[in-house]
Parts: sequence; structure tokens; C-alpha cells
Amino acid sequence: MSDDGQHALSIIAFVGSVFSPYYAWARRGGATDPENHCSINVALYGKAGKRWAMTERSRASLHRDATRLVIGPSQLHWNGSCLTIDLDEVSVPIPRRVRGQVRVYPKGLCRFVAALDDKGLHRWGPIAPCARVEVDFDSPAASWSGHAYLDSNEGDEPIDRPFVEWDWSRAPLKDGSTGVIYDVRQKEGADRVIAVRFQPSGDFEHFKAPERQTLPRTAWRIDRTMRTDAQHPASVTQTLEDTPFYVRSVLTSGLLGESVVSVHETLNVPRLVSTAVQLMLPWRMPRVR
Repeated sequence: MSDDGQHALSIIAFVGSVFSPYYAWARRGGATDPENHCSINVALYGKAGKRWAMTERSRASLHRDATRLVIGPSQLHWNGSCLTIDLDEVSVPIPRRVRGQVRVYPKGLCRFVAALDDKGLHRWGPIAPCARVEVDFDSPAASWSGHAYLDSNEGDEPIDRPFVEWDWSRAPLKDGSTGVIYDVRQKEGADRVIAVRFQPSGDFEHFKAPERQTLPRTAWRIDRTMRTDAQHPASVTQTLEDTPFYVRSVLTSGLLGESVVSVHETLNVPRLVSTAVQLMLPWRMPRVR
């Protein structure tokens, strides 16, 4: 998110896309190669206009090693101090170029990893929870800098097996640290709540998450909650993405005694795997070789 709060972006590189209907259909025939279902999802928000791109590609378009991930015409490259992301995608539903470069500068790298489910088959690890970002796009024309966050998720099974839904949020704090809360509801077993404060150095400490507050339902009737300090009720400032199964929002809320601006996401897994949504997804996620 930009320092002035006027721009934001999200970039997700998928190898074995959890949201891919093509991957889900292929798995019905048994085990399938996750590398045959790769994509780079780019979502831009701000004065230059909103763009969304997520083209799925086969393993023929995938190349990766310890420092580079290439998926089709876009790539991520790590040089030891900066993650450079070169993007050349096409948006949907209106086909327009999404072309530019994003540079992420971690303030420190973190080795924290947590299991999201009771069996430990799904894991989350913030790589650089405190970072800076520089954004330069030719299409749409946009140039800005701001605070950033970089993490990873991995799983050994489809997400619809253990999960019902989750709410996730992250907020920069006054001392330069970042607070993250993962609030996970499983099909079986107790809720899992992971609340961690990450320092720019990469150090971290757990804290007790505040109580849940119910947020307004979205236009697609998705329920969402936010864990916020009682003295700072959460309020939705902007809904960036509102889909039948996923919501991304900007909130004002309270965390560790501070009033903060949080990026918040809700995923409703039963909605994601429903027949109606699976048939809708190809319109947002076209597939090419």
C-alpha cells in the first residue's frame, strides 16, 4: 500500500493454484502435477484504475530455481536484498495490459512458520513481514512507494479438506513492526488463531488476539469478522475485492493498544468449491499453455 493510502496492489505467484478450477477438475481423475497449474495474480487499485489479471499456464511456461521464478511472460527474481517482480499480463474481463516492475525491499527476513490446520498439512510463513515497495507501471501508468509484506503458503492437500473459512489481517504498527492475525475455522477441531508481532529485524513474538467483531456482510453475502481491540471497533474503509468466495478490504481497527489501518481478507471455502463458483472462475482465470 502506498504511503499516502491512495494506491495498493497484491501479487500472488501460484504453483499449483488453490483457486484454479482447472486444477480442481484435473484432480478428480487422481493425483495431478501442480506445476501444470501455475499463474501470477496481479490486482491493482488506485487513481490509475483497477486491474485484475490471473492467467493460468502449464508447466511448459514454468521455470524456477533458487533465485528465480518464471511463469509465462512474468518473473520474480531475488538478488539477496531485493525481490524484483517483472510483470507482463493481460487483465480480465476487459483485456488490457498490466505491465510494470515491482521491487520489494525486506527490512529483515523471517524464519517463522506455522501450521494452519491440526494435521500440519497447510503451512504459512512470513518471509518479509516488514518491507518497503517501489512500484513502476507502464500500463496502467503508475509510480509510487509504500509499505509492503511478503509471505508464503504451502499445502499437501486441497484447502477444502480441512478448512471452512478464515479471516487474515496484517497491520503496520508505530514502531515499524507488523502485526498479523490468522483466524482459521476448520471442519473438524477447534479454531486456530495465530497472532504474531514481527519486528523489522525478523524477530517475532506471539500475542493474545483480541475478540472477534462482526463486520458488515459483503454484496455477495460473505460473512467476515475482524479481531480488534475493544476500544477501537473495526470499520471497513474500502472493499478492494468482493467476490462470491473471497473478500479483500482495508479497515481501521485496533491492535496492541494502537489504532491501525489493516489489510483484511476473508476466504469462504465452501463457496469456492461450489459448482456455481467453479463454473464462473474461468471467466476470471483464463488458461493458456
